[in-house]
Amino acid sequence: MSKSPHSLNDIAWEKLFEKYDILKRIDNHGQYKISAAQIKEFREPRLMAKFDHTINLPKIFLDNQLAILPITRGDYIISHFDAYHKFEENNAPIKKVSLPTYIQSLNLNNIPSETIALNCAAAAGIISDFLQDEDLISTVSGRMGSGVFEFDIINTRTSAPCRMQVNNSQIEIDAAYEGLESLALFEAKRDLSEDFLVRQLYYPFRVWRNRVQKRVRSLFLVYSNGIYQLYEYTFQDINCYNSLALVNQKKYSIEYTIIKMADIQKVLQNAVIVKEPQIPFPQADKFERIINLCELLSEQELSRNEVTEQYAFDVRQTNYYTDAARYLGLLEKRKDATTPVYRLSEIGKRILGEKYKQRQLGYCNLILSHKVFNDTLRKYFENGNMPPTSEIIQIMKASNLYNVNSNSTFERRSSTVKGWLNWILSLINE
Repeated sequence: MSKSPHSLNDIAWEKLFEKYDILKRIDNHGQYKISAAQIKEFREPRLMAKFDHTINLPKIFLDNQLAILPITRGDYIISHFDAYHKFEENNAPIKKVSLPTYIQSLNLNNIPSETIALNCAAAAGIISDFLQDEDLISTVSGRMGSGVFEFDIINTRTSAPCRMQVNNSQIEIDAAYEGLESLALFEAKRDLSEDFLVRQLYYPFRVWRNRVQKRVRSLFLVYSNGIYQLYEYTFQDINCYNSLALVNQKKYSIEYTIIKMADIQKVLQNAVIVKEPQIPFPQADKFERIINLCELLSEQELSRNEVTEQYAFDVRQTNYYTDAARYLGLLEKRKDATTPVYRLSEIGKRILGEKYKQRQLGYCNLILSHKVFNDTLRKYFENGNMPPTSEIIQIMKASNLYNVNSNSTFERRSSTVKGWLNWILSLINE
């Protein structure tokens, strides 16, 4: 998958590949070992060698099906690694849980970090319910050395395993909960993405598999918009990086999540249609990711490049999703010299501060205040199904959209109309 325009990482890595003739060396030897000192010639290694999702990989990596893994505290291997795993679709029903009534220091409307998300999940009994263990103690967390171990990882070009040795690489564990029979190691994220870097589970698993006698469990927690998604994986072959398999997945919420069809219809009827803003009509199909982006910006403003580096976006997607959030009035943009900088608007702050149901209906109101979405949803309720693309395009053409002219553009942007309205309809869970 190609990305355009280039990010700062794209530019720096292209210079590194050119200086050290990395592609030729990988062709000749199957891999290339690069040091942090080499990387630092062009940019800080902490920004250049940590790619939590496939889409964050630099363009030259994506174009050549490459990935990078650490093997010591200062050395990395670049090769055709099968390094990422796609999240399985999580259609589990949302289980309602509660915080103990005496807890006052956790604010459910303000989860600013993975640590707070984990603390909320533990306090509400989500962790113990998922692990089916009431006798859990929070133990090891933070950064630590990996020690020495070897493993096999699949080469995507040859489909053959490649032997790797890790020697005191740095690992990080977001949380660990130990019970009588197992040690559960958690990786936590607040950003929604399609996949994750298996190393985040595998390296800690290998380290603690050799340090304790009991079973080591590998878990991923994803928090966004009041929903806690938990995934448990097992490595079927402890020596094989690619042997992970899903064991269990669940969803939880500490907030009241029931939204009825009548709630949506009321918002639809009461929405006041606004004039279309002079902002590109959205090309951002997944509305939950717009919410997630606003959560990311709730603590601080970020430049366009910082959004791209910190979130599961490429440069193009950053542009699409920030514009979509601006279209709804959730984000504001300013220029720092020539660099776009984004921050949460007053509307965005107000909605993010609401409880779950009011928050979702607030988003719905922003969407349905635009004629194209309002008219299309009315057609849905009249006919009992989503209007065909041709009819949606006719509604779009009658809605005075900003700078949408060609038929091909109308057709591409119609997928956003369907995507956002399907998100609204997915909220109904009476």
